[in-house]
Amino acid sequence: MPKVGMAEIRRPQLINATMQVIDQVGLQGASVALIGRAASVSPGIINHYFGGKDGLLEATMRSVLFDLSSGVRKQLAAAPEDDVVARLTAIIRANFDPSQTSPQTAKTWLAFWAQAMHHPELFRLQRVNEKRLLSYLRFELKKVLPKDQAIAVSLSLAALIDGFWLRGALSPGGVNEALATELILDYLRQQLPSNCFVKP
Repeated sequence: MPKVGMAEIRRPQLINATMQVIDQVGLQGASVALIGRAASVSPGIINHYFGGKDGLLEATMRSVLFDLSSGVRKQLAAAPEDDVVARLTAIIRANFDPSQTSPQTAKTWLAFWAQAMHHPELFRLQRVNEKRLLSYLRFELKKVLPKDQAIAVSLSLAALIDGFWLRGALSPGGVNEALATELILDYLRQQLPSNCFVKP
């Protein structure tokens, strides 16, 4: 039997090993044996804590999603409540934070998206993540735009964030966070009232 408290130690270790192995050999090649070897544990430990590879991928994506959500909250906490542009910029920047765009995390995201189409729990996690982003964007946009327009702009912003992220993740140079953020803000400047960009 594993020692009491070992789950708290093993889980982060195994999640990090999963991301490392996916980065090296892709999801299909990321066997339980390889992940166990990277984490210096037996495959039996992985089966015990996660029920196998699918459970470990789910736990890994929960960890990545938690990091993303925490990053958004942290960025928003530093943005003034009454500055819609600053708050939308905070949301955008959090999605392009290095913690979400590093090659290792990017490959994990790509594996997650591909697998989510065939795995109900991963699909549910993807939907939760999508709804969370849209909710953050709509909340801010409704402060300065009519409801229907705020919904439309939030959908466009989410598509731009995902699109620039995906294009960058699939390019040899990786995601250019600064360029992606600036291009998305250019779109935003065309959608918001001009007084949103006037500093007091």
